[in-house]
Amino acid sequence: MIQVHETAVVHPSSDLAEGVSVGPYAVIEANCQIGRGTRIGAHVVVGAYTAIGRECVLHPGAVVGGISQDRKFSGGISYCVLGDRNVIREHVTINRATARGESTRIGNDNLLMAGVHVAHDCLIGHDCVLANGVTLAGHVTVEDHVVIGGMSGLHQFIRVGRMAMIGAMSRLAQDVPPFMLCEGNPPRIFGPNVVGLRRHQVPASARADLKRAFRALFREQRTVSQALAEIARLPAGPELVHLVDFIQSSQRGICGIARGDAGLEADD
Repeated sequence: MIQVHETAVVHPSSDLAEGVSVGPYAVIEANCQIGRGTRIGAHVVVGAYTAIGRECVLHPGAVVGGISQDRKFSGGISYCVLGDRNVIREHVTINRATARGESTRIGNDNLLMAGVHVAHDCLIGHDCVLANGVTLAGHVTVEDHVVIGGMSGLHQFIRVGRMAMIGAMSRLAQDVPPFMLCEGNPPRIFGPNVVGLRRHQVPASARADLKRAFRALFREQRTVSQALAEIARLPAGPELVHLVDFIQSSQRGICGIARGDAGLEADD
């Protein structure tokens, strides 16, 4: 059974699956798809060309799929796509992509707390937590199992690696490597996210190798190339492979590593 409050407005071209509920004064614009069991709270706006998966919860005042705030947005059809079981708290804003045919995408099982902003063309993976007031600029990529502390700001085009954790009120203008703890302005890498690694059942041997990789990159006086050569001598588990691939593919550099491949001085 679909339940739509008498004050809500649902465009006739939009498709609501079985079990969807739409609260008072909510608006669902044209060409939207809302998955089974999803609950749309009071005063929520779901913008045109937005797809929301199953069993999501959108709390009052959220705006999901609003048009891009990019000045290059020309009014063409672009998309916003959310997976299943996402919780979108009060006054979150998620913009659809800028270019025609492109998408802003959020995976499954994510929690976006009150006041989060996800700009155009962002890609968020699965099982992430963005605390109150986090702001993602355009084209930011957040991999799986990431936690971002409240009031943090992320520059456009940066990436946050899998299982990273970012402390509150951090300012990030470069990529955050996977499996690491990061905080500050300017940001600093403090070490592997040991608690997160344990929760996701990463073996003790892999955690030890990530700690060695952290020291090579951030605590020993090496260039990035030298640090990666040192890491290559460690057992090539999937976590280390992902860490190395992430660093080698970075376009904006890794936060906490000095510019010009200069390495960091020891700081223990």
